Amino acid sequence: MQPIRDAIHSMIQASEDELDNLLADTQVKNFKRKAILNTPQKVPGEVFFINSGLLRVVITDKQGNEHTVHFAMENQFIADYSSFILRQPSIYTLQALEESEVVVLPRKSIEWGYNNLKQGDRLGRLIAEYYFIYHDSRIRDMYERTPKERYDVITENFPGIHNRAPQHMIASYLGITPVHLSRIKQQWTEM
Repeated sequence: MQPIRDAIHSMIQASEDELDNLLADTQVKNFKRKAILNTPQKVPGEVFFINSGLLRVVITDKQGNEHTVHFAMENQFIADYSSFILRQPSIYTLQALEESEVVVLPRKSIEWGYNNLKQGDRLGRLIAEYYFIYHDSRIRDMYERTPKERYDVITENFPGIHNRAPQHMIASYLGITPVHLSRIKQQWTEM
């Protein structure tokens, strides 16, 4: 459980005893490629920390088309935070795109952290700020940047993503067709 401890230590000061208590009810789980970690219509009861692997967050529209809205890689926390916080049914699917090892933090652990870690509120705030900034940047990118510029940003935000995720999922994330993504990649390699 060292990666999650290191991630928490990078955000707050916490003793090993505090971290032991925070992580006492967590589990390390392995998920196979294509495994589903969270499904729509279920109230999420946990937050995930990725030790290894790659996850994607997907929303399926009324016509059954999947739209990749987020990728998450090693050393990142991921959940349907809004649904988790509001205790409402999720609209997202969280799916492993490759074999993944994650730490599952149940609601009980999250609440213990808020109530008992000296800097528990700070930890929650920093994680929330990260996701707010990420999603705000993502919205701005979709309206302000060209597809080529979005392609460059995904490469910065998710190093190695092109070797780890199928191209149609990357195209969906970028808001373009797979054919358009192929053209962009071709232009990029010709530079």
